[in-house]
This record gives sequence, structure tokens and C-alpha cells, in this order.
Amino acid sequence: MHVLAAANLRLDAKAIDYVLLAFYFVLVLGIGYLARRQVSTSLDFFLSGRSLPAWVTGLAFISANLGAIEVMGMSANGAEYGLPTAHYFWIGAIPAMLFLGVVMMPFYYGSKVRSVPEFMRRRFGNAAHLVNGVSFALAQILIAGANLYLLASVVNLLLGWPIWVSVIVAAVIVLTYTALGGLSAAIYNEVLQFFVIVAALVPLTVVGLYKVGGWSGLVDKVTHGPGGAEQLHSWPGSQLTGFTSNFLSVLGLVFGLGFVLSFGYWTTNFVEVQRAMASKSMSAARRTPIIGSFPKMFIPFIVIIPGMIAAVTVTELTGSNKEALMAGHSAPSGATFNDALLLLMRDLLPNGMLGIAIAGLLASFMAGMAANLSSFNTVFTYDIWQSYVKKDKPDQYYLNFGRGVTAGATILAIGTAFIASTYSNLMDYLQTLFSFFNAPLFATFILGMFWKRMTAAAGVWGLVVGTASAITVFVMSKTGVFTLPGQGTSFLAAIVAFVVDIAVSVAVTYVTKPKPEAELAGLVYSLTAKESRQHAATGEDAGWYRKPVLLAGIALALTILLNIAF
Repeated sequence: MHVLAAANLRLDAKAIDYVLLAFYFVLVLGIGYLARRQVSTSLDFFLSGRSLPAWVTGLAFISANLGAIEVMGMSANGAEYGLPTAHYFWIGAIPAMLFLGVVMMPFYYGSKVRSVPEFMRRRFGNAAHLVNGVSFALAQILIAGANLYLLASVVNLLLGWPIWVSVIVAAVIVLTYTALGGLSAAIYNEVLQFFVIVAALVPLTVVGLYKVGGWSGLVDKVTHGPGGAEQLHSWPGSQLTGFTSNFLSVLGLVFGLGFVLSFGYWTTNFVEVQRAMASKSMSAARRTPIIGSFPKMFIPFIVIIPGMIAAVTVTELTGSNKEALMAGHSAPSGATFNDALLLLMRDLLPNGMLGIAIAGLLASFMAGMAANLSSFNTVFTYDIWQSYVKKDKPDQYYLNFGRGVTAGATILAIGTAFIASTYSNLMDYLQTLFSFFNAPLFATFILGMFWKRMTAAAGVWGLVVGTASAITVFVMSKTGVFTLPGQGTSFLAAIVAFVVDIAVSVAVTYVTKPKPEAELAGLVYSLTAKESRQHAATGEDAGWYRKPVLLAGIALALTILLNIAF
């Protein structure tokens, strides 16, 4: 964190804080060691033997997404844009999570595929499978690098360790427990990390609100600061989208973020879907994202509000500093919006609580990176190595290979960390990646799942041309053909990728031959028996409060209320 003198951010950590941190690391590695006992096959390592209860996978589902980029990136967005950032949760997450649980999980879990690219292979053949597998693996390495860079920056600033030492220590800890216990170790640690993150951020939010004079004090300060009262209402969110027209801003949020980017991420991103696939029954798999949606809708209050508080109380981010950053220039103080949470912790938290807060931040980084690694090793081992390089080896070979791949991925992530370091708001970087990789994949997926006529060739060409069109929009924006501030370029790239993918898929379908219907049972909605999509809720899955559709209805109603209230 660049020009900002490290001394300004150095937290005054005392012995009690270091003891709490050491205890946390021992706990994390202990979970990895205990989880190793349950790993005897590659399915145990990559998918927890499909044996975990819904509440565990539901919390892991959220925690896997509550990585460094989510916690630091959303607080950075809170400092820069204010409450419109809540759209990433209420519009850009929950509807898609509910759709995944109600509509798509039955296909993933019922077809017994081991990954999302494997589902693509069954529906569209080897070419689409390979394109999806390679692009997903690349995306995970880039995102893991962003998590690692943030983690190293924070450890460097908080504890004074050099960046390279921080990167290696953090990477070794995540690698150790992921390579030991596979997905089970990652998931159980994600559940622990969820509670640690909440325990770190709730006190910070409460103390911060107290300092600014409660909600009314925050409203007053934001209204009279750069960005003004527009930052206190989630709609129309024009600062966030970069559109001057309110109508276009709402359209960009609802269609670009709420539909294309959001559904693309939550329903086809194997990092998330993998957690639900580890559940022990169809009902538990469907409930996983729905259970996760309840804490998800309240997380904005503990990540966005601290960012908003930082932007009106922390000297390095207020007044002319915030004006400069919002205009795309460097702040006179040298701080960036990515520093918001750290600066607030520096100003507000006493020792002891500081140790918990540091552990919470490190927990969020490790949860995000472990999720990237555990999904990367599954896709690389099953979908690339086993499918195209070494086909018929014994199961133990793939188990050992998966552990080796985890180590290789960690080294690559150390390499991609420096790419992330070039962005002053990491949310911009992340949304750009999603528009490249997830938006076209979602278009191919949703069309192939509901249109039985769609052909294998359409699946491949739609994906390739859709991805290329998103990259074209990004390049045009970077070279000045058009300019959209905020995250508008990502929204536009996602919309273009989705529309182009659909158009190309439809055109190619009508000049190529479809698969016989018999081969599409369980892969296309209209050709799958209702019973195999639902599965009877018996035993542990019985009870009205375990019905996926009812739970999803409650979550959706609460989300609509939050959108109206804010």
C-alpha cells in the first residue's frame, strides 16, 4: 500500500494479540490434520465423500465467498460508493443463490458429476468441457493471487513482516491444510472462519457507529461529504454503475449485475457449487445455497457500513483525499479505498479485540484462497489431467496428484498476486474477471439446460465468441474508445458477452445436428422426470422447515424488504 507510510497503518499489536493469532493458526492446521483421517479416496479429497450436513455446507458456501476480496473489496466499495454497494448482495447474489438451490442443484447433484465442467462435457462434449475447464482453472489462479496479495499486504502493514515473507507464510498455511484434508478441511475451516470474521466485524461496526453518533450521525456526515446523499440509498446507484441516466443505471444493475454477472457467478462457478456437491443428500445440496442466503443478506451491514464510516472519520480518506480517489487520481495521503477497513481498525480497536480483528481478516483471506485452491485442484485433476492426459490410473494416483496440484496452484497464485497489486479497488478487478469467465458460461448453461435442441458445436462457439466479446469491451474501455467510471465497464462487458453467446449459440444450433433426446435425460429440464429433480424428503430431510422452495420463498421476501427499506 504504496506511498502511505507503513508506520501510519502499523497496528500496535501486543502480546495478547499475537497469542490469539497463534491459537487461531494452530486451530486451522489442527482441523486440516483431523480431516486427513477421513480421506482415503479421491472422492473424499475432492468432494468430502458427499457426506456433509446442509448447515455445514451452507455456512461454507458463504464463507468461501467471504474472502479477502469480499471483505476488503466491499468495504472499499462502501467507502467509495456507499449503500449502492449492497446491490452486490441483495441483487447480485441472493436471487441467483436461490435459483441455484431450487432449479439447478438437482441437475448437478442428481447427475453425480464431480464438477461443473464435467456437466458441460455430458451436455456439450469434450471441446466445451476443455474450454470451460481451462478458463475456470485460469480464473481461480488469478483470484487466488488477489486473495494472497491482500493477505500479504495486510500482514506486512499490521505486523511489519516483509511482503514476500507474508505471502509465503500465508500460502504455506493454506496449502498445508488443503493438501492434508482436501475439501473437508477447507469446508470445516470455512465454517470456523465464518464465525471468526463475524466476531471481528460486528464490534468494529458497532464501535464505528458509536463514534460517528449512530446511524443519524453517519447520514449527516456522508450527506455533507464527497459523493453526498446519493451514497445513502441503494437505488439508482449511478455512481457505482457509471451511467448518468438513472434508467440505464437501474437497467445495468438489474440485468448486468443482478442477472448476467450474478447468475453467472453463483450458478456456474464451481468454487460455490462444489460446497453444495459435498452435501450428503439431494435435499441438503438444494438447501446449501438457500441456507447461505440468510447470513448473506445481512453481511452488507458489517462490511459496507465500516467502509462508509472510514470514509467520513479516517483522516487519510476524508475530504480532498476522497474527492481525489473518486475522480480516479491518487489521494494526497497516499491511501486507497482498499485501506478503509485497516485504517478504521487502527483508529478504533483496543488490544485483544485487535487480535480477533486481525484473525478475522486473515480468516477471510484464507477462506477465499482455500476455496480457490480446492476447486482448482478438483477441476485440474478430474477435468484436465484424468480426462485428457492420464486416463486410466488407479484412484490413489489421482488422490496423490491432487495434493501435488494444490502445491503447484499455490506457487502460481504467488505469481499472479502482483497482477492484483495494480488495482486501487480490487472489486473492479474481480468484476472484470467475472465478466470474462462467468457471464458467457452462464448463457451457454442456461440455454443448454432449458433448450433441448441446442447442439454441442453451439456450446463451444457460444462460449468462445462470448468470452472474446467481453474481452473486446474491456480493451475498448482501456484504450479510450468509450469511458465508463465505476464498475460500469464490467456490467456492460457481462451483458455483451451474454447476448453475443446466446445469439451465436442459436445461430450455430440451426446449422448443426442435435444430440438424440435419450442422451439428454437428466441434463435438460424438459427431459428430466420431476421425481428425480425433487427427491422425497425423508429421515433427516423431513420437516417443513427443510423444504428448499419454502426456505427460498422466505429468503426472497426478506431480500425484497431490504431493497425497499434501503
